[in-house]
Amino acid sequence: MKLSQFQFDLPLEKIAKEPSRWRDEAKLMVLHKDTGEIEHRLFKDIIEYFSKDDIFVLNDTKVFPARLYGKKEKTGADIEVFLLRELNREQHLWDVIVEPARKIRIGNKLYFFGEDKSPISDGLVAEVIDNTTSRGRTLRFLYDGPYETFKESLFRLGKTPVPKWVKMPDEVNELDEERYQTYFAKNEGAVVAPSAGMHFSRELFNRMILKDINTAYITMHIGTEPIFGVNIPDSEKAGRIINSEIEVEDLSKHRMESSRLIISQEAADKINKTKKSGHKILSVGIATAYGLETYVTTNNEVNAYDSWTNKYIYPPYKFAIPDALVTNFHLPGSTMCIATAAFGGYEKVMNAYAEALKDENGYQFGPYGDALLII
Repeated sequence: MKLSQFQFDLPLEKIAKEPSRWRDEAKLMVLHKDTGEIEHRLFKDIIEYFSKDDIFVLNDTKVFPARLYGKKEKTGADIEVFLLRELNREQHLWDVIVEPARKIRIGNKLYFFGEDKSPISDGLVAEVIDNTTSRGRTLRFLYDGPYETFKESLFRLGKTPVPKWVKMPDEVNELDEERYQTYFAKNEGAVVAPSAGMHFSRELFNRMILKDINTAYITMHIGTEPIFGVNIPDSEKAGRIINSEIEVEDLSKHRMESSRLIISQEAADKINKTKKSGHKILSVGIATAYGLETYVTTNNEVNAYDSWTNKYIYPPYKFAIPDALVTNFHLPGSTMCIATAAFGGYEKVMNAYAEALKDENGYQFGPYGDALLII
């Protein structure tokens, strides 16, 4: 298929800048993939479509405060550093994205300060030791104290990495620290929140227990494509999102960025037992679906896994594991939108998106937006 088949006009006002007041009261569109029938519900109604011994597979990745602001040595130029992953604990090495990249070279020292701008009381210094991509760098933080103290200082200086196309960094507040995170987040490593999982609340989990709906958790630290593949509109295209996540028209030629995936043997066994017994498996989020489809046996069973994956799904694709999918409404031309169409059928999913875009239906897009359940 072609990228142009997944382009549609998405006004900026359709992107949710804030989450719904209560996690489980976002809107939920239900798409029946066999018939194309559409229902309009609330997210907390999701359990009405599942029965005893069905299983919800969730991504328990935990978002950390990945966005840092500081200054460049000598020139004092403002810089932004986006932490991606820790490379070496003992040497304080981190893989990062830097802005403006053209001015940050190997050997430069970067200074990060706290609210009082004091490098002594609440700051960190890092040295650029390698170029990894056009915007990627490897930083060594120069710190002599205990690792726990270093990590605490680093995260105190960091900001919640809400994508800039959702809200600008100076708009991020304490609510974002809580809500740009799932209720069940456990394993630190995410710079992109698993948006479908953010709709689950403690109350909804309790109702799932009462209905004997099971849960299994995998960990998928989502890559940075959903953040850095989106441009904030300029004056010529004001009011519309510009998504450059995929740069080729032929979808088969796109290559996904690798993400860390961990599926325990316990989780694999629970999922496979559900599959064998004929009960439904719900993938909570596209990232979870990528994880479930990464290492599948010839008997359509999930294998335990602890490595990296660049699984990429686009139509036509036959899913081996999930019977149902819930995910947010995504940007035009995004890998998430394309994978959603692979699960629900291109025409049916694009029709659902067209319904969501109608003003009278009031659906919102993006990580703080509303959800689509495909069953």
